[in-house]
Amino acid sequence: MVSVAILGAAGGIGQPLSLLMKLNTNVTRLHLYDIVNVPGVAADISHVATNSEVKSFLGPSKLPDAVTDIDLAIIPAGVPRKPGMTRDDLFKINAGIVKGLVEAIAENSPRAFICIISNPVNSTVPIAAEVLAKKGCYDPRRLFGVTTLDVVRASRFVKDIRPKVDAATLRVPVVGGHSGTTIVPLLSLASPPVELSEKEVEELTNRIQFGGDEVVKAKDGAGSATLSMAYAGARFADSLIRAQQSGVAVVEPAFVALDADPEGAAEYRNLGAGSLRFFAVPVELGPSGIKRIVPLNATISTYERKAIAVAADALAINIDTGVAFATPPAAQE
Repeated sequence: MVSVAILGAAGGIGQPLSLLMKLNTNVTRLHLYDIVNVPGVAADISHVATNSEVKSFLGPSKLPDAVTDIDLAIIPAGVPRKPGMTRDDLFKINAGIVKGLVEAIAENSPRAFICIISNPVNSTVPIAAEVLAKKGCYDPRRLFGVTTLDVVRASRFVKDIRPKVDAATLRVPVVGGHSGTTIVPLLSLASPPVELSEKEVEELTNRIQFGGDEVVKAKDGAGSATLSMAYAGARFADSLIRAQQSGVAVVEPAFVALDADPEGAAEYRNLGAGSLRFFAVPVELGPSGIKRIVPLNATISTYERKAIAVAADALAINIDTGVAFATPPAAQE
């Protein structure tokens, strides 16, 4: 039995994500929370012929009930990115939203797994970590920034220039963070291997890093990546649930605290993550969350090393911004 809460369930990501989680046969209880429109979303989804029970929770007064006795919280809540808006522009609004939601989870389901989709993930995950630590329930193995969309895009975009590639089975490790140049696809480690020219690597890397901008531009002010992000979020959640239910090793990428597995993190620190607290890495999931950080056990290209260095500089600022937001000035002194 798995109880899941989706916080921001009436939004552009939240609605398709809620539907996909309703279709997940391992989910027995689905709590949908938002500040608008969520009763209609829940009523609609509740008609889908699977066995999970759906309940809606409307408004801040219902938030504690929405996150009581849950196993997994998925947070897509926040404002979408608009044309010309960077993920950093989202910070002032979304940071406060994430902080309040995580506080409620900590108070009502302190052992829940938390999957954060709300951007900028490079800063919202550190905010969540600080909130959980202050509440005395922080376990780095149970907190995830969902970066699955980056590997999904990497596989799909490779197929766009190599039509014979099977996008469903191609695996391209993506490390670093979850915005712009902090996203570092390791195309040299694609499995199965794909022969690419230097120009193709550079063009693919840029497209993977800024794939979200394609969607924002195409939607012409009507939103950002919602359907693909919902798919990626549901895939990660399903992997986490399957790892708990079956005990079978499942590997997914995520933006996580590197101290969740210091030994596994060592290789990534040596590659350029350095002293960063958080970094996107492939993780093996298990019943307690992160079982281990999966090593690459391979040599990456000089181009990829340089890209990691660029990512690390930006991530240091992103992470510090999140920590500072969650830590009042008096507590920093």
